[in-house]
Amino acid sequence: MNPDLQKLQPYPFQKLAALFREVQPNPDYRAISLSIGEPKHATPQFIRDALTNNLDGLANYPTTAGSDALRSTIANWLAARYGIPPLNAKTQVLPVNGSREALFAFAQAVIDRTKNNPVVVCPNPFYQIYEGAAFLAGATPSFLNTLPEDNYALNFSQLPEYIWQRTQLIYVCTPGNPAGRVMPLAEWETLFEMSDRHGFVIASDECYSEIYFSEKPLGALQAAHRLGRSDYKNLVMFSSLSKRSNVPGMRSGFVAGDAKAIEKFALYRTYHGSAMNPAIQAASIAAWNDETHVVENRRLYAEKFAKMVEILKPVLPVTMPDAGFYLWIRTPIADTAFAQGLYRDYNVTVLPGSYLARSADGVNPGENFVRLALVASTEETVEAAQRIAEFSRKI
Repeated sequence: MNPDLQKLQPYPFQKLAALFREVQPNPDYRAISLSIGEPKHATPQFIRDALTNNLDGLANYPTTAGSDALRSTIANWLAARYGIPPLNAKTQVLPVNGSREALFAFAQAVIDRTKNNPVVVCPNPFYQIYEGAAFLAGATPSFLNTLPEDNYALNFSQLPEYIWQRTQLIYVCTPGNPAGRVMPLAEWETLFEMSDRHGFVIASDECYSEIYFSEKPLGALQAAHRLGRSDYKNLVMFSSLSKRSNVPGMRSGFVAGDAKAIEKFALYRTYHGSAMNPAIQAASIAAWNDETHVVENRRLYAEKFAKMVEILKPVLPVTMPDAGFYLWIRTPIADTAFAQGLYRDYNVTVLPGSYLARSADGVNPGENFVRLALVASTEETVEAAQRIAEFSRKI
């Protein structure tokens, strides 16, 4: 067996299940889960129709690169969304089976194991796929704590120079999971300068980019273009339809950016065998070509956030994120005790922040925070907020 598998930690939801085994939920309340970031809004009918109307495509093996039509659709969407020149759909865009799978596989293609002690840098808290990808690519993850006193910015000075010299890949997430912060242009400029100096590749996870409440989030390719980096050297962005279009089960996304990096990634995927189902490609084209359903999706999230914040603000230090569908809230007691007590007394499930982070520089930046995924219906979200407020008043 691959010895690197021993380095993988239990997933946050495994830890949560173990925490909840110690208590029983209050049977007087129906269960409401705000722990998992799985979109619950209805899948638009036109996407469902596009999928079922193209089932004949199941009779053909799909190509790893995806159809010309899908790649062109994605390139056009990127140009319209970010105000950048159209990318070369053949060399700078690659459809993938969901951003999760691509984020993991990308490290396997990028990391050079022959170089001594390669490093993958990740934000902290973080999406655990980044860490697992690093370990199984033969690299060591190194963490940048994102802290409220820094407005959850990536403080690159946290890591010493010798770590940056070994860094081959950095994962960034914008809008961020869990705090929902959008990276500003100045932060991108610093990161690009460091990439030029040390030669590492930037993997920008932007799966929450289309859920926002005022300004459209700045994207990685957009930032590069504004800074005159038209070749997108050592930069690849990852996006997905899961959150944007409420189709998490379709497993449809893309990577885009540096043609050289995408060429190597496409070679890896040829052997990895992760070509996208032709019917899903057809449904994806329909989804990327429509913005009306995305506007409605944002409206629903904005409504839920407004109600949740209004109810919780008198009892918890809650603030609106820049984007995304999470609330990241500091707790008056230990995050694990808060989550366990809320589940026991009110049958509401939230995720302890410490389960989303690792101790770095003597700090677990997720401690004494909980993450709430506002994916349930408005009715359930309001009910959950009322229960959380009542529980918080009793602490």
